[in-house]
Amino acid sequence: MSGTVLVLGGRSEIGVAVAERLAGREAGTVVLAARRAGDLAAECDRVRAAGAEVDTIEFDADDLSAHRPVLDAVTARHGRIDVAVVAFGILGDQARAETDAAHAAAIVHTDYLAQVHVLTELARRMREQGGGTLVAYSSVAGVRVRRANYVYGSAKAGLDGFASGLADALHGSGVRLVLVRPGFVIGRMTTGMEPAVLPSTPEQVADATVRAVRRGRGNADVWVPGALRWLFAGLRLLPRAVWRRMPR
Repeated sequence: MSGTVLVLGGRSEIGVAVAERLAGREAGTVVLAARRAGDLAAECDRVRAAGAEVDTIEFDADDLSAHRPVLDAVTARHGRIDVAVVAFGILGDQARAETDAAHAAAIVHTDYLAQVHVLTELARRMREQGGGTLVAYSSVAGVRVRRANYVYGSAKAGLDGFASGLADALHGSGVRLVLVRPGFVIGRMTTGMEPAVLPSTPEQVADATVRAVRRGRGNADVWVPGALRWLFAGLRLLPRAVWRRMPR
């Protein structure tokens, strides 16, 4: 297949792993978009070895005014975007965010506002081209926000709600939205943290994402691992006095 896959967050372990799995089948070309795009040699080599042509483009997710020009540039170089993987995000420092309002706002800006903005731009573009697949990453942290990481969790809760509504708005348009809700992911972002129950790796999240992309029909909600769907069905019912003591 000669399609174009765009990864917004070209250093993301999950995003690059998804690109590797799509390379050569869904993706003739993979575009990795990130800050310091000239320093993506290792990521480019991995995707190229998997069978796709690779391009890079400078992308600062926090600069909302740059989103449309970046997408315009990708389209000008490679034509339609067949799969767009929105893989950027930050955890931030919860303790700092509780007293530093600017830091709290920065987390929400990257993990919610910037994602809403770029997903809206991508959805409009894919509607106009008559189809495509969007991939967005929520988190179980947003299913029921915990005191231990409520700033990050609140951003993910907002994103989850937005993406769920966007999926419904896209129904019948030819554009699909795959919404992925991982639990604790053992990777660079969580180095030094104690893993939560039912952790996964970037590769496992990528495998689940690609299975949903390849399903090729309708929107999809993906929990990684799948058992978290049933665990959180019960956790939603915990009394608040118990819930506030839950770890991140």
